[in-house]
Amino acid sequence: MFRRVLILGLLLPLSVFLIKLACVGISKIKPGEFKPVVAIFLLDISASSRSLLFQEQQCILKMTKRLDSEDHARIYVVTDDAYEIYDGGPHKTMAMREAMNKRSEFDSSAYGTAYGIALKKAVGDALRYKSRGYIPAIVILGDLENEGVVNKQINWNTLPKNIQNTLKYVPDLSLTFLYAHPQKLDEVRQTLLPVMSDQNLIIASEENVDQAMRKFAKAVGR
Repeated sequence: MFRRVLILGLLLPLSVFLIKLACVGISKIKPGEFKPVVAIFLLDISASSRSLLFQEQQCILKMTKRLDSEDHARIYVVTDDAYEIYDGGPHKTMAMREAMNKRSEFDSSAYGTAYGIALKKAVGDALRYKSRGYIPAIVILGDLENEGVVNKQINWNTLPKNIQNTLKYVPDLSLTFLYAHPQKLDEVRQTLLPVMSDQNLIIASEENVDQAMRKFAKAVGR
C-alpha cells in the first residue's frame, strides 16, 4: 500500500510537469504559419518538344500531387503563343489531364515558342498571388529553343535584371526549368544564379527530373 502511494506521489508531479510542457509547446505554434503555394506551369507543346510531351504532362501531374489541397495550380501551353488551359486545385488530376490532352494537339500552322510571353504572364501571376499570401513557383517544361517571332521569345540578356526586380516583391519565388538539353540548362544556370539562390533555381534535364521534383517540393515547403 505504502509503495503504491509513493509511486502515485512521484508520478503525479511528473504528469503535471509533462502536461505543462505540452501546453507551452502548443502555445508556441503560431496560427497562420501555413502558406499556400501557387504553382504556375509553362508547358511547351511546339513541334521541337513533342517527343517529351507525354513525360512533361506526367511530370506536372506528379508535381501537383506533392502540393497541399489548399494550394493552387495554373497551366499555360506554349507554342507560337501562350495561353492558360487550367486554373484550379492541384489535385484535380482528371481535369488537368483532360485540359492538357485537349490543348496539346499538334497544330502545323502554329510555329514558334513564345516563352517570353508565357514567362511574362507567369511573373504577373506570381506578383498577384504573392499579394494574396501565396508562395509562387514557376515551372517551365520544354526545350527552351528560340523559334518564330523574336519579340515573343525570352530575352536572356534582360532576364536576370527582370527577375532581380521581381524578387524585390516576391523573394520566395522559385524557378524550375525541366527537360531542356543540358547545354541549354547550363546557360540558364549561368544566367540566373547571380540573381537567384541555388535553392530556388531548380534545373534538370530529362534524366534528373525526379530529383528536381524533390527540390521543387522543398523550395515551396512541401
